[in-house]
Order: sequence, then C-alpha cells, then structure tokens
Amino acid sequence: MQLASPELVRIAIAQLLLLVGAWLMAELVRQLLGHRVKVSGSAMVLVSLVAVCLGVAVVGVFLPGREMLDLLTLLVVFGVDAAALVGASAVLVRMQARQEPPSISELVAAGESDHVEFKSSARWNLRTDKRDERMELVIAKTIAAFCNSSGGTLLIGVDDDGRLLGLGPDFTTLKQPDPDRFELWLRDLLQTKLGARVAGAPDVDFEQIPGGEYVCRVSCPPTPAPVFLRSGKGSAATSELWVRIGNSSRCLGVDDAIGYVSHRWPAPLSTNLHDRVSRWLRTPVVVTAKELDD
Repeated sequence: MQLASPELVRIAIAQLLLLVGAWLMAELVRQLLGHRVKVSGSAMVLVSLVAVCLGVAVVGVFLPGREMLDLLTLLVVFGVDAAALVGASAVLVRMQARQEPPSISELVAAGESDHVEFKSSARWNLRTDKRDERMELVIAKTIAAFCNSSGGTLLIGVDDDGRLLGLGPDFTTLKQPDPDRFELWLRDLLQTKLGARVAGAPDVDFEQIPGGEYVCRVSCPPTPAPVFLRSGKGSAATSELWVRIGNSSRCLGVDDAIGYVSHRWPAPLSTNLHDRVSRWLRTPVVVTAKELDD
C-alpha cells in the first residue's frame, strides 16, 4: 500500500487548518456581535470561507512560492479573513439600523404572529374592571418569551381582534397618567421580574391614536443569554423559561428548558476548551481503561 507523499500531507493539513480557522473566525465575530445584528452562523461561515479563498489568492499573487503552512502566509490569509468579516458585519449593522420599523397601524393590520403580540392592557383587568397583578405578569412573560426567542414586538392597548383600545385604564393606576410614567413603571416591572440586565433591553415608544389615547409598543431584541421570569413571592418563588412557539408564549419544563438553552445559546468554543483543559488538569495521572475509552 503506497503512502501519501509528504507534499500531499502538507496540503491536506493546510486545507484543514484553513477550514477550521475560517470557522473559528466566523464564530468569534458572531460572539463579538452578540445581539447587535441578526445574521445566521452559516452565513458568517460562508463569508469567512470566501475571504480565506481570497486570502490564498492574494498570497499567490504577491507572495509566490510561499508554503501554505508558512507563518507569513497564514497571517495574510487570516488577516484578509478578519478584514472581510469585520467589513461584512459593519455593513449588516448599518443596513439593519437603517430599516424603519413598521408603524403600529401596520403591525395591527398584519395581526398577531410569532413576532407580534397584542395585549389589551398591562395593569387593569377590563373584565373585572380593577387592577390585577396577573395582567402585569402576563406582560413580563411575553417580553421574556420574545427575548428568549428571535425577538418581537408587544403592543399594549390593542385587543386580540386588532381594535385600538389605548392605555386609558392603565393610566388611571399611575400617579401621573402619561406615557413617561407608564414606561417608568414598565421598566421597574421588568427589573423585578426579569432582572436589571433585561429591563433596559427593549425599546419602548408610544403612538397616539384617534381619540387622544396612546398605544405602547415594546420592541424586544433577542438577548445574548437566557432570560428567566421570577414568578411567585418569597420561598414559593420560581424561575421560569418562556419562549415563543407560534403566535403564543409557552413556559418550558426543566428538560425542555435545558435542551432549548443549550441549542439557543451554545457555549463559546473558548469556554468549552477552558472547561476541558481545567478538567484535564484536575484529572489524576493514573487513569482507568474506561476513561481512556471515553
């Protein structure tokens, strides 16, 4: 059996190194971007691979005869890759920042979906005609579900049929019945139920409707870490993970929540490597046959 020549082995190693490097660069940029831009991992990897090919072409034109595993070659290739990823990310951030959000009337006309939810009120129960803390909890659940999924918009003051009701009943529960006081209350609610990190994440704005009433729009971005809802009080308090499934918000059980979190927020490669190295360093020198098999 004829073994591969050293030249073929070097080419194979170089190709593998470039592929792994392209993937690592794409993942690194995605981690740095966080939730500031919406882009799929496969798209970033594709951009990175194209940039690596471009870097190889640059080496072939300006540095002919260089080995692929040469340090200078690798620096040029991954330098071109990094520049391309940064440039593509900057373009995406600018393009998505320029996109004007649809108006409240446009959202209402389109109806509820996996990214849009209507709530008649946030504090006042229109059926019992009195303040109801359960209404506040529903608002927090919906915002948590959007943050834990791919983001979305909550409209407060619009019923399920798309009728614009306004925030009049909710305003009666405030010391100062105006949008500023309502937003302050909403931020306090999110800080209490979801944590300080999430309280400032959504964008909150108001639109005046015919009759002088206001409708509140809460634009929720996908968060870079899971958001847990604190439900209950005292020793009975629990942490719940809410997500969007179709056009509704659902609370996941423990097993489903663990699987969802590991899939939605995979641990960075650096963390995995750190954990593995730490475990390896703490492992006794004498290992069993079973550990070797694992």
